[in-house]
Amino acid sequence: MLIALETLIGGLMLGALYALFGLGLSLSLGVMRMINIAHGDLIVLGAYLCSVVMQMFGIGPFLSLMLVVPLMFVIGMLLQSLLLNRVVGQGTLSPLLLTFGLSIVLQNFLQETFSADTRSLQAGDIALRGFDLGGVSIGLLPLLSTVVSVIIFAGTSWLINGSHLGRQARAVADDPATARLVGVDDRNFYALITGFILAVIAMAAVLYGIRTPFAPTSGPERLLYSFEAVVLGGLGNIWGTFIGGVVIGVAQLFGAKISSGLGPFFGHLVFLVALLARPEGLFRRIQR
Repeated sequence: MLIALETLIGGLMLGALYALFGLGLSLSLGVMRMINIAHGDLIVLGAYLCSVVMQMFGIGPFLSLMLVVPLMFVIGMLLQSLLLNRVVGQGTLSPLLLTFGLSIVLQNFLQETFSADTRSLQAGDIALRGFDLGGVSIGLLPLLSTVVSVIIFAGTSWLINGSHLGRQARAVADDPATARLVGVDDRNFYALITGFILAVIAMAAVLYGIRTPFAPTSGPERLLYSFEAVVLGGLGNIWGTFIGGVVIGVAQLFGAKISSGLGPFFGHLVFLVALLARPEGLFRRIQR
């Protein structure tokens, strides 16, 4: 019983990280109706930028966010303004092809710059600390990841559903032409949203880089987990993405208890079964 409870809690904490991976993709789909194939590679880029900042200034991974978050925000705005705005509203195929090309470019750039060797972000003792709760061992770093993920999801949910900026986002998502008539510049707004997405990605990248070694080609796997969390939870449903990530994380850890190599397989299997049972996702998009 304790083993099952420990696996469930561990899966929840792993799933919270997967959900954080998927949050940016959920916003991209919900606001711009665009699937960004390079999403996973941008997570890896954020991890490498954190590594560079840590080496340059001799600081820890969490302090590095003070520089990496605004830097990723600027990269996101420039990426959207100079490149992605060209294909927004052009259907499904054009954004897929463009971001697929961007994914290849990012992977090759990272490999040429940092080599193909894996690396990780060193967080010191926090990565090893934990505590016992009723016989269940809980790692401090996974718990911190979960708390950060919940806070970011709560803040994003309020931003989209309860703020003036969120009302503009929903207006642009529903009808960009009408939004322009009332003074909302959809192109600049898309750049702002993408900047925010990459700022969130930076925070996810630090937690990912501390927990798991990464390499220039690690992006597609991160994209897969992000996509599964978003689709499983329901397209455009922010908290649905969180639940989707948790479901995948729990399935992976229970699979790993059966055999160490079955973790990812069980996660993908649960995703496919859930998708067959509810093609629209566990939660439908909230209509307003």
